[in-house]
Parts: sequence; C-alpha cells; structure tokens
Amino acid sequence: MATITPLLGNDAGAISESKEAALAALESLHSIRSFEEAVDGLFARGMMHGTMHLSIGQEAVATGVCAALKESDFITSTHRGHSHCIAKGADLTRMMAELLAKQTGYCRGRGGSMHIADAKTGNLGANGIVAGGIPIATGAALAQKMKGLDNVVVSFFGDGATNEGAFHEALNLAAVWQLPVIFVCENNKYGMSNSTEFSMNIGHIAERGAAYGIPAVTVDGNDIDAVYLAAKEAVDRARQGGGPTLIEAETYRHKGHSKSDKNLYRTKEEIEDWKLRDPIGKFEHLCMEKNLLTKEEVDQVNAKVRETIREAIRSASEAPDSSPDELISSVFRVA
Repeated sequence: MATITPLLGNDAGAISESKEAALAALESLHSIRSFEEAVDGLFARGMMHGTMHLSIGQEAVATGVCAALKESDFITSTHRGHSHCIAKGADLTRMMAELLAKQTGYCRGRGGSMHIADAKTGNLGANGIVAGGIPIATGAALAQKMKGLDNVVVSFFGDGATNEGAFHEALNLAAVWQLPVIFVCENNKYGMSNSTEFSMNIGHIAERGAAYGIPAVTVDGNDIDAVYLAAKEAVDRARQGGGPTLIEAETYRHKGHSKSDKNLYRTKEEIEDWKLRDPIGKFEHLCMEKNLLTKEEVDQVNAKVRETIREAIRSASEAPDSSPDELISSVFRVA
C-alpha cells in the first residue's frame, strides 16, 4: 500500500504557522500533483483507458478544505476528483489500481477515474454527473443531524455545477433545515470549454448564497491558507449547529477539461499567467520566506512523494486484472 498521512484536523491557525502542518500540506499538494502527472503519462502511453479529468493547478482547494476536517467527516467529489480522494486520505495504490482496471482497485476496476469511493476515509464517492454529489452531501448532512452527531459533510463541485438545478435545490434545503454541510465550489473559470463569463451574469458564484440566506465567501483557491481558514470557519459553524456555508475557491486547471480536450478555447498567455500563480510553488515560497521550511526539506518531501507514486504504480500494475466474471455481481436484480 502507498499512502500519505492526510492533513486532517489542523488547529494551529494558518497552515503556514506550523512546521508540522506545512510539511503535511506540502506532502498532500505534491501527492496530488505527482499522481495526476503520472496518470497523464500512463494515459498518453496507452496503459490506461476511458477518460480522466486532471486537477493539476487546483491542489490547494482539496488540501486546504480537508485540513479543516476530522477523520469521521464526509466528502462528496466530482468527475475531477483525484485531489479530494488523496487529501482525505485515500490509498494511492488502490486509486492507481482502479484506474488501471485492476481487481484491487476501489471499485474492483469497474468505476475508473470518475467513480472512486472510500467509505473508510469518509469519501462518499466521485460522481460522473455534474452536480450529482451536491444532493448526496446534503442527504448525508441530514443523516448526521438526525443521528445527533457532530460530523460535517463537504461537497466539492465545479463552477458548471452551480447552473444545475441540483445545486439550487440542495442549497435551499440545507438552508431551511440548517444542515451541517459546506458547499465548496472549485471555480476554475471553465465548464468544459464554456467560460463563466458567458454562463452566469454575476461577478462571483458566492453571491448566490444570499438567495438562500447562508454565509458565502470567495477566496483565492491557489492560497492554501486562505482556503483553510475559510473552510475552518465554515466547519466550526456547521459543527456547532450554525448550518451550511458556500465557499467559492477561485482557481485554474493547467490541463484541458479531459484527456481529449485540445484547449482551443484558451490562449497560451492565459494558461501561462495562471501557472505563475501555481499553488504549490506559492506555498513553498511562503514557507521558505518565513523560515518555516528549508529548500532541502521541500526537496525531501518532493522526492518522498515521487517514490510513493512510483511504488503505487508498481504495486497496482502487478495486481490481477478486473474479472469479467464479476461484471454484474454488484447490479441489483429483481427476481
């Protein structure tokens, strides 16, 4: 098994105020980036099939939000969900095995990239349907409230999901019932190839929180401290019975929408400009500037992560292929 120690339950103020938290955050950030780069390479060499949606450039959102959670809290994910899995503590070997269609994968190789779920870490599943995870998270939050538990639920989704009916219905219900759910929009500026400038007539997605009477905030999604502090405030409020929050994290994906995206709708200048705001480089520079971490310590984390990813690929590749004999064993059938 190839795993990292997730940065969960941080309570030391900003992440960049604690060396222990900074090291854990850096490991999470690099694990997400390295995993995605490895997957990109495997697809390019024909070793993976289907499709994939990479979150390279968006690593600070998943890491920053999950740092505010405890192990018993829940998340729902999206089609671009590898980062959420990793930040919440998923096993990298099982993730890689799932993408390689191996029997040892999270869904025994049947779900692939868009359907990884991990009940052990509170991950209720990625979802290939845009906005599909939002009502699931709301239902899970209702269950926590009815059981009298103090667990919270985070729903990750993209900007395109905020134009779906499920988003509006879920926010309304969560507000009316004051449910312990945090809605986290990863606004990477594009729903597939459609810019948010053409898909909504508001400046910020967070403005939609006012329609449902819930707190909402827009943060720099490439600033892990900003993401974490907003998430921590929302999580604490939800845990104390204060109801839902909408967080809009403005970020950017360096790669196309999926592996078949030729990126013809964005200019090279726009992409390069956002790469200058890369969340990993930004956090590394901050930690070294504050003398929290040395360049050697940063390099050590990067090297450790890359070896962990290599081990995940090796172990997953050696696993048995998903068995066709079990193809319909999990399908509900009425006799």
